[in-house]
Amino acid sequence: MKDINTSVLANVDINRESRGSALTKLGVVTIGQSPRVDMVPEMERHWPGITVLERGALDGWDAGAIAATPVREGDELLTSWLSDQTSVVFGRDLVLPLIQQRIDELERDGVDATLLLCTGTFPSFTSQHSLFTASPLFIGGVRALATDVIGVLCPLAKQEADSANKFAPSPVIAASADPYSATEDDYRNVATGLADRGATTLVLDCMGYTEQHRSWVQSATGLPVVLARSIVSRLVGEALAA
Repeated sequence: MKDINTSVLANVDINRESRGSALTKLGVVTIGQSPRVDMVPEMERHWPGITVLERGALDGWDAGAIAATPVREGDELLTSWLSDQTSVVFGRDLVLPLIQQRIDELERDGVDATLLLCTGTFPSFTSQHSLFTASPLFIGGVRALATDVIGVLCPLAKQEADSANKFAPSPVIAASADPYSATEDDYRNVATGLADRGATTLVLDCMGYTEQHRSWVQSATGLPVVLARSIVSRLVGEALAA
């Protein structure tokens, strides 16, 4: 069994000097729009007694304006949910300054800590209080739990190489299934394909994947399945209770 203390919990950024007493109010920032009724209720059961405030990087943007924003060559592609329950694809450059704005807004609203809900890679952001980012928590959790060949499901075919690279040097194979539009049959087919290619642990690499998606993948393959939102919410819950 792997020691998860250093590989996972070391990635939790807790500013103990600024936190003082117990944390009671958590801000969550999605890279899309809030509220994330498809995600946050599933996560906050791991945060008993915590008040959750949500913000979306793209709050106030319409789908046309997002689609019209050019994506720089080499920029990381992201996908997320909008408030009308449609999904959108955009470049990371678009949301970087907006994420910082939402962190600042939440801190002005009195949160004790903030969680960025995306498994993509991001630079450091400025915060006055504890800041949790989903990506290092998720990557650390996968490295601690997965054995042998990791099979990664990510939302977009163009994300497969980036998604696989996260978990190097472990052997990784990747395939895509959109968390916002793929059907049960899509999940079963993609998961079975990864298992047939030698995957021994399957990883759902997007905060948009749900417990239902995990259930379909697990029943199709019989393999252990690591769900991003579950790993992240549990580790943040541990940090909030510490």
